[in-house]
Amino acid sequence: MTPAGSLLTARGLRKAYGPTTALDGAEFSIHPGEVVAVMGPSGSGKSTLLHCLAGIVRPDEGSITYNGRELTGLPDSALSALRRSEFGFVFQFGQLVPELTCVENVALPLRLNGARRKDAEATARTWMERLEVDDVAAKRPGEVSGGQGQRVAVARALATGPRVVFADEPTGALDSLNGERVMELLTDAARSTNAAVVLVTHETRVAAYSDREIVVRDRRSRDMERVV
Repeated sequence: MTPAGSLLTARGLRKAYGPTTALDGAEFSIHPGEVVAVMGPSGSGKSTLLHCLAGIVRPDEGSITYNGRELTGLPDSALSALRRSEFGFVFQFGQLVPELTCVENVALPLRLNGARRKDAEATARTWMERLEVDDVAAKRPGEVSGGQGQRVAVARALATGPRVVFADEPTGALDSLNGERVMELLTDAARSTNAAVVLVTHETRVAAYSDREIVVRDRRSRDMERVV
């Protein structure tokens, strides 16, 4: 049964790569506007869980429901369209396109969805200003700092107005000061638009920005009560 008000829910997820089991009955749920940290040791299956939830990897067993829609049986084209329009992504190393300027990187998903360049870049600049990187709009990723580059990546993830943002170790390549600023800006911006954030991390200081924690251990997940 899908929890009341849940935007994205997974039940009984199992995934194996050859003889190696990555997930073995994992569960997950998140509500609109909620930030959920997925934690666990290296190799526990937390990134595999994120990839399954985002429709990047298909589970071998189990169900994933997004906004009342079962995802596991959708064709690749439908999953790709969903990732372009309703999901946003932030990765550990940003994965910006080096040949494009920062504003072109932020505008890219909008352009892929059919927006005119002028409109896409206007939206991109609005988000870059909000993420405090409007001053590097004309620079290429190789010309900005790691913290600036990751904030550009966050702006790109939010520019399409996604309902779910998937952040996989978004501060893993940053020092603590830049990492905390990225998390402040990411969570504040997402909550202001009522977007849910699935945050994969192994750092407790990063998980502290979440509303709730799910721990993946031995390829299973467990919802944790936070002690305040």
